[in-house]
Amino acid sequence: MSISIAQIKDRKQAGAKSQWTGKFAELLSKDISFGGKKMTDKKKVNFYNDLSILLSSGIDLRSTLDLMCEETNQKNEKEIYTGIREKVLSGASLSEAIWQTEKFSMYEYQSIKIGEETGCLSDVLQDLVGYYTKKIEQGRKMKSAFSYPLFVLGASVLAVIFMMTFVVPMFEDIFSRFGNDLPALTKAIINISHFISKHIMLIIIILTVLIIAFSLLKKQEKYRQTKAVAMLRIPFFGELIRKMYLARFCLSMSLLVNAHIPLLQALGLIKKMITFYPLQKSIAVIENDILHGKTLHESMSAFPIYDKRMISLVKVGEEVNQLGSIFNRLKTQYMDDVDYQTGMVGSILEPLMIVIIGLFVGIILIAMYLPIFKLSTSIGF
Repeated sequence: MSISIAQIKDRKQAGAKSQWTGKFAELLSKDISFGGKKMTDKKKVNFYNDLSILLSSGIDLRSTLDLMCEETNQKNEKEIYTGIREKVLSGASLSEAIWQTEKFSMYEYQSIKIGEETGCLSDVLQDLVGYYTKKIEQGRKMKSAFSYPLFVLGASVLAVIFMMTFVVPMFEDIFSRFGNDLPALTKAIINISHFISKHIMLIIIILTVLIIAFSLLKKQEKYRQTKAVAMLRIPFFGELIRKMYLARFCLSMSLLVNAHIPLLQALGLIKKMITFYPLQKSIAVIENDILHGKTLHESMSAFPIYDKRMISLVKVGEEVNQLGSIFNRLKTQYMDDVDYQTGMVGSILEPLMIVIIGLFVGIILIAMYLPIFKLSTSIGF
């Protein structure tokens, strides 16, 4: 009697939720690539979900991979599934087979390896499902919050450029017939229009060069440091960025400490996963401090990216040997703050963008109509 993934899913819907749900959920720091092409988050959810359901249903790993290979219709997915299956058949563990494909990050490899060692592989895979599901939801929220303001910004920038390159010169031609001295604001707008018209190609070239330069420098330590400092100093958004990375840090620490991974090994693994410069740099120093006898909270206190409340709670966690629980609570707090602040982004940006763009357009229009008002007054209208 043949069995399908869909049938097994139906049987599992009534089962209890995994006690590990949420621990590995947000471990990933990089996307998975299949066959050299990135899969969508939705496909990643399906991949981990199918693998977890089949394994938790009592089907052995070989049969699970056979079934997944048979039921997938996507060429790229079939290739990666087949590759993993062949490596498993040759004696490799699932984590080793995935790592050998060179399509998965170190974080994913370590997560699945821990799941294999602790006997909670299907739960770990479900936690990865939770991560991608949450990522999709957050992506939708971010798109909803930024799409309209970005559309307004793009349309407004194009409108301003059009006005400066076509409308303003038309008014300038009319003003030249008056023969009167123009207001200072009108002169300034006309001069800006001349500059843009004469140097538009140069501006495009400079912007292109800057984009290329930034892409080439993004791995340089000095550039990463400067970029991170600048990001953290942005009003409102800087705090949001800081909490996003702290949430990831706390989640990782919670997972690894609860899995009884030694603290130094856990920090070394997290250092490879988190690419945000201030955190990565601080973790490297914290590792060395702990190696020389300092406690975790003492070393963290030397870095401003960790707030005082977090350091105080970590101190308590060390004293009562409950670091995993403390980091889990901190992760929840930071994630809640990030969700709340992300929801506020749209409500703040939309009116702000409208006001700023309206101000620019208004200044241009006022500058163009000032000479007309002045002329009307001088002739007695």
